[in-house]
Amino acid sequence: MHYRRLGKSGLKVSEIALGAWITMGNQIDEKKTSDLIHAAYDQGINFFDNSDAYAAGQAEIDMGKAIKDLPREALVLSSKVFWPTMPGPNGRGLSRKHLTEALHASLKRMELDYLDIYYCHRYDPDTPVEEVVYTMNTFIQQGKILYWGTSEWEASQITLARGIARQFNLIPPTVEQPQYNMFHRKRVEDELAPICREFGIGLTTWSPLYYGILTGKYNDGIPEGSRAAMDNMSWIRDEISTKKIEKVKLLTALANELEITTAQLAIAWLLRRKEVSAVITGATRLEQLDENLLAAEAQSKLSEDLLDRIELIISPPEENHEE
Repeated sequence: MHYRRLGKSGLKVSEIALGAWITMGNQIDEKKTSDLIHAAYDQGINFFDNSDAYAAGQAEIDMGKAIKDLPREALVLSSKVFWPTMPGPNGRGLSRKHLTEALHASLKRMELDYLDIYYCHRYDPDTPVEEVVYTMNTFIQQGKILYWGTSEWEASQITLARGIARQFNLIPPTVEQPQYNMFHRKRVEDELAPICREFGIGLTTWSPLYYGILTGKYNDGIPEGSRAAMDNMSWIRDEISTKKIEKVKLLTALANELEITTAQLAIAWLLRRKEVSAVITGATRLEQLDENLLAAEAQSKLSEDLLDRIELIISPPEENHEE
């Protein structure tokens, strides 16, 4: 396992992380969560990502139980706050009230004294950015979090938060967590990458396999038991198009040439970016975890020629010309 700095901070995270979204507290039970986390840790993963919105808090509970017998100082644990998790008009967002109450609730569910990283899960137009920055700075001073960051914020919003922090000698955001994959890339590459380089912000990216589509599992239809076949995951079916599947089939053929899986190719393609501190992966089975971890080794197979071939598949010239 390779470890990368979180932006320009001193914190080092495994370049492949294990996240809780969709799986923990939902698709998999407490025991399977524990098995996956322990297997990940044994293979060098130190970064485990969560949110108070995942499975209505059950994901945090299950992860908290799973890490009880692991050395806390060896782990990098994160959670997020924004979505409605409490009753009333103040039960969501990034107000000082909700941030404080949500952090305490997450710490209680995970049975922790502190989080390594605390993300603002979305931008809150109803709360001044000054209030968010001051509150996060207070949490760090209290020792309840060590670093803070954003998720799905615009580059201009991150720049504003950093400017406020610098103006008032507060701690700025260290990390942004955007969706980034072969089918969702423009915002990261065109807007976020420049401020990452300028301000030393790290990226911990989510959905590397585009809801499983980039594994190739949907190349010949929707298999029974897959996420897209589940009633509560019907939105994934909306993301599956003929054009995307045609591209995945070409990527699968390319991966076969390299003797790796399509999923490993997709993750290795992300890891090539220096701005990426960690790629957050999900898994419901140990075999999936093992497959994802081998993607780190696949990076060495991505020559410039191969990257050009990938680019022609996922973003051919006819899709880029201006009308």
